[in-house]
Amino acid sequence: MMEQTLQGLDPAEEPRVVRVRGEPLTDLPQDLYIPPDALEVFLDAFEGPLDLLLYLIRRQNLDILDIPIAEITRQYMHYVELMKDIKLELAAEYLVMAAMLAEIKSRMLLPRPPSGAEDEEDPRAELVRRLQEYERFKIAGEQLDELPRVARDVFPASAAGPDRKVVQLQPEVSLKELLAALSDVMARAALFTHHQVRREALSVRQRMSETLARLDSEHFTEFVTLFKPEEGRLGVVVTFLAILELVKESLVKLVQAEPYAPIYVKAAA
Repeated sequence: MMEQTLQGLDPAEEPRVVRVRGEPLTDLPQDLYIPPDALEVFLDAFEGPLDLLLYLIRRQNLDILDIPIAEITRQYMHYVELMKDIKLELAAEYLVMAAMLAEIKSRMLLPRPPSGAEDEEDPRAELVRRLQEYERFKIAGEQLDELPRVARDVFPASAAGPDRKVVQLQPEVSLKELLAALSDVMARAALFTHHQVRREALSVRQRMSETLARLDSEHFTEFVTLFKPEEGRLGVVVTFLAILELVKESLVKLVQAEPYAPIYVKAAA
């Protein structure tokens, strides 16, 4: 709002300290270039001097028929001075209203003659009449603005199309074209084939560790007792490969007394 903006620029307010990296900045940098008229402020909250006066009266809940002209004039001039300080282009009507308020204030300060005092018109009467008329138009404008914009600013348009009978023609496709389309689909489907690699259920390295745990270097273990028939063919192959790897790495010894005799296994010393 304009009130908050102007109050934030009050010259009487203590200046705020700007800090850069925690240090207060009191002087502008020497290499900082600010072009003229780099900052433009547009305030459209007040549409004229009457709007500003009406805002001041509403803000303090004053009676529009009994305006304290001295206080309103002081506040009005304060806003005008602030507009000048921030270099806003003032319309001539603001200055005309300031002159009118000064005139009314001076007329009210002058002593009135004792005779004919009741017939003398209140200096504020013309200003009160203008404010009341402006307030009526302002309220009417606000009420009009709250009305629906359909049929006021925008007008929906619609048109009914002519009745048409749509006849859907069946496509004429030969058997050769169907086979060609099917071949194309099959070729594209082949591009999405994939091969899934699954982790082996039985690991040779793990079976080597299990076999070494069952053997010791003092006693022989019969070769066939190292296999687990319930694991099936895969378990027999994995166990056999594990024993061959252990023999290859000289971790176990195989002993057979004679051909076709039982084979015994024991851990190397």
